Amino acid sequence: MADNNKQGKGEKEQDLNQLLKVRREKLANLQEAGKDPFVITKYDVTHHSMEVKDLYNAHEAEVLAGREEVNVDGLDEEAAKDAINADYNERRAIMDANPINVCIAGRMMFKRVMGKASFCNIRDLQGTIQVYVARDQIGEDVYADFKKSDIGDIYGVKGYAFRTKTGEISIHACEMTLLSKSLQVLPEKFHGMTDTDMRYRQRYVDLIMNEEVKDTFIKRSKIISTIRKFLDAQGFMEVETPMLVANPGGAAARPFETHFNALDEDLKLRISLELYLKRLIVGGLERVYEIGRVFRNEGLDTRHNPEFTLMELYQAYTDYNGMMDLTENMYRHIAQEVLGTTTITYQGIEMDLGKPFERITMVDAVKKYAGIDFNEIPDTEAAKAIAKDKGIEFEDWHTKGHILNLFFEEYVEEHLIQPTFVMDHPIEISPLTKKKPGAPEYVERFEMFMNGWEMCNAYSELNDPIDQRERFALQDANAGMPPTGGIGYGIDRLCMLMTDSPAIRDVLLFPTMKTLDK
Repeated sequence: MADNNKQGKGEKEQDLNQLLKVRREKLANLQEAGKDPFVITKYDVTHHSMEVKDLYNAHEAEVLAGREEVNVDGLDEEAAKDAINADYNERRAIMDANPINVCIAGRMMFKRVMGKASFCNIRDLQGTIQVYVARDQIGEDVYADFKKSDIGDIYGVKGYAFRTKTGEISIHACEMTLLSKSLQVLPEKFHGMTDTDMRYRQRYVDLIMNEEVKDTFIKRSKIISTIRKFLDAQGFMEVETPMLVANPGGAAARPFETHFNALDEDLKLRISLELYLKRLIVGGLERVYEIGRVFRNEGLDTRHNPEFTLMELYQAYTDYNGMMDLTENMYRHIAQEVLGTTTITYQGIEMDLGKPFERITMVDAVKKYAGIDFNEIPDTEAAKAIAKDKGIEFEDWHTKGHILNLFFEEYVEEHLIQPTFVMDHPIEISPLTKKKPGAPEYVERFEMFMNGWEMCNAYSELNDPIDQRERFALQDANAGMPPTGGIGYGIDRLCMLMTDSPAIRDVLLFPTMKTLDK
């Protein structure tokens, strides 16, 4: 069996090598005939595929306005067929007399040659459109070259739009220009790009073969641009801060380390954006945000990649209630702008961003889902006793606040499917957050959850430098910071939800992969 597998693999490699050789020979023949596609430096594209279809639909409705649909009632099958064909021909003649001239370019993904006329599908940024190619229209020489073309070749098509008898909006080619010869063989449509690992490693092929993948990354781009426009309209200023830092503070994570030869200093890649953005608030920039890559030297799974996109924003003179309002409005706005609806579906689970997001304290959430009221637990020893009874593992140094958080993680998170703000965390797990007035054991902090995932983390920032140094002697904030709200968003998880992508690698163009053995 092993020998047969090796033989089969060897035959496939031999066949592939032969196909590659044929493609190079075709290119050489074109070059010898003075038709080298690679000498073409530009091509004037006037439309993309979806634009052509939308434009034709609107133009057709206008030109044929008032024209009644053909009536075949009472006709036998043959007569009805003749009536439909006659109606189509009349409509086609009217539209051809009022043409929409277009010029598109893209990769040929399908070709069917039928003697003097052929069909092919051209795929561009917006999708795929059918092209009708007739020898008498484009010329014998060009048509002969087209017949020899390969799937994957990139063509420019100049012509006019029309609707086929089957109702498909297509382009009648008047000119066909080979813009690039594909020297590689694309995977076969139904059996080719199925290896998930290979899809991530060869994302460029994945984008060619799978339109839904391209759509995911188009949506990701729209999500980020929508965020920028939303925040800009709110008076925020986008800034850039260093990626190479001496102190990678702002989160509990292991950094990547490097050495800067020019200064002979060890540096680290940032793990968050927090510290520099806070300095800008101190300096008087009242509303700032940054969208950028951060790096954490940790594991890989469906929701974690060592480099990922984080957005942090800070706003002076507001608190965590203001941050909740901003977050709710922004998420709702993103969904409406990118998806056209405030109801999103992720892996079959529907989440409604149009309704007011639930707001619940961590204590009340644990009471709701675990049946334990931490307001009734007097101290750490009592909390530990309940944790032992419930099988919750904890460390000796853990306090009542830590154990409350452990109960939350164990009993609550999985239930937070609809958008939910969980507020008022214990002070022990929130060292840079303002105490809650009247309840100094808790702080003004919230996390937003959707689909059981933490989507963002926010605080009323601690701006009392004395209190801060007592609780967390790391940040030199003695200059003083105005009352400020701060929040961090995981952009990749947001993109996963908005595009119904099961893994973070599905929303990263080039995810981190282990190097293949050479």
